[in-house]
Amino acid sequence: EYAEFLHCKSKKFTDFDEVRQEIEAETDRVTGTNKGISPVPINLRVYSPHVLNLTLIDLPGITKVPVGDQPQDIEYQIKEMIMQFISRESSLILAVTPANMDLANSDALKMAKEVDPQGLRTIGVITKLDLMDEGTDARDVLENKLLPLRRGYIGVVNRSQKDIDGKKDIRAALAAERKFFLSHPAYRHMADRMGTPHLQKVLNQQLTNHIRETLPSLRSKLQSQLLSLEKEVEEYKNFRPDDPTRKTKALLQMVQQFGVDFEKRIEGSGDQVDTLELSGGARINRIFHERFPFELVKMEFDEKDLRREISYAIKNIHGVRQVTGLFTPDLAFEAIVKKQVVKLKEPCLKCVDLVIQELINTVRQCTSKVLISLSQQRLALPNAPLSSQILLLIDIELSYINTNHEDFIGFAKYQRNTQTNKKRAIPNQVGCRRARAAPSAPSGRVRRAPGICRGRERPAPTLALRSVLLRSSSPKTGGIGIAGFPAVSRRAPGGNLCPALPAQTENEDGAQENTFSMDPQLERQVETIRNLVDSYVGIINKSIRDLMPKTIMHLMINN
Repeated sequence: EYAEFLHCKSKKFTDFDEVRQEIEAETDRVTGTNKGISPVPINLRVYSPHVLNLTLIDLPGITKVPVGDQPQDIEYQIKEMIMQFISRESSLILAVTPANMDLANSDALKMAKEVDPQGLRTIGVITKLDLMDEGTDARDVLENKLLPLRRGYIGVVNRSQKDIDGKKDIRAALAAERKFFLSHPAYRHMADRMGTPHLQKVLNQQLTNHIRETLPSLRSKLQSQLLSLEKEVEEYKNFRPDDPTRKTKALLQMVQQFGVDFEKRIEGSGDQVDTLELSGGARINRIFHERFPFELVKMEFDEKDLRREISYAIKNIHGVRQVTGLFTPDLAFEAIVKKQVVKLKEPCLKCVDLVIQELINTVRQCTSKVLISLSQQRLALPNAPLSSQILLLIDIELSYINTNHEDFIGFAKYQRNTQTNKKRAIPNQVGCRRARAAPSAPSGRVRRAPGICRGRERPAPTLALRSVLLRSSSPKTGGIGIAGFPAVSRRAPGGNLCPALPAQTENEDGAQENTFSMDPQLERQVETIRNLVDSYVGIINKSIRDLMPKTIMHLMINN
């Protein structure tokens, strides 16, 4: 009997005490003397007529808390080291668990299940059967009833620390183990299937069978690798470093590989998935469907300014003529719509810039330094025509205001809906108080306008009410009536009318706010155009949100 170490090949060890000392010495050389760890294995080969052909990899136990020179992530490092070995399909896993520990809490079985969920490669080993509390046993575990494994469990009784320190002979330890199983009432019936000698035989037999099963696939894998290497060797037989054709070929291969990597990052791929953050195509998708719509929504405008612009547009279109309530001018609608559509240019161009920046980041991730500058120059080329095309989309929308769009509410339809809503509101006017002049409110409070029912606001007045809401002859009368007219100081004729009068507020300084006001006819036209603009701009936004990703994909990303 003798042993050989890989790190000292020329020396044969015949004294196994020296073998033990060499293992400890080599461990200290690699990991230090204060319980450090290293994934580099110590290779030991033992030749003996009393052992079976078997390769055993002895892995460290899982440490939860670092001690000595061990790093803070000791548990993670040991798990990673163990995973490197047990993940190999060609290996069998010995999941060793002490008998005096709950099997459900076994780290070895848990890790084995992660890499071998079907249990095809896992053999359970139960140790310390002689240290279990009196009156308890591991019979159900060893009979494969508690937590079944396809290859079953084998129980062993190893030497205690006292036996090791006393240098108890291995043969004596095996005899004591055999005696334990034969004499224990719970294990007596299965003694032939327990113990270290039986474990050796089972491992040898199952490893042989496992090798026989995996050998065909291993052979084919080796053959394919051999063919690949032979093909590569052929290419280098007539190799000349300065051959320009080789340089061209190498550059083309780099470009081709860049194309493959770039497409994977844009289109998505199962290999090398980033689990920490979004990248490539996922970020571009987020720009298209989250960031760009957000930029459109962010284009807020002041409601008061918009209404003022609409009223100025209406007045300017009428010119010297009086604004009448007969017609709502189309030109005012078109002018306001075009002004709103022009504002879309900024978020659209910003979206283009965001996508270009993400493409540049993607290029940096998937190419060599040689190609980075070339790729960035290539990315800059389609930017100008793309921006022009994006602006062209906006100009196309500006060139023709399609009021026949199926989703557009339309002038006639809006007026019909308004009249229908007014008719529906008539029955709710029962019980209104008579229209009275608004009493003066104390400073700092909101005055309730006359004609407002409790808990319900009445609809806006119609044209027929204009004769009722005349300017008061008394300068003492305070308050604002409908659309800027001073409130009425006396009961209106036929006092059952209940128009909805806007409340007047006073600011914190006690001064009245100079709110923009207009006559009822103009106000109705402004309200009509305001709602129609909202409807049409919504259609434009929907169209731009759909066309922007398509245009960018066609002119830049696919290009």
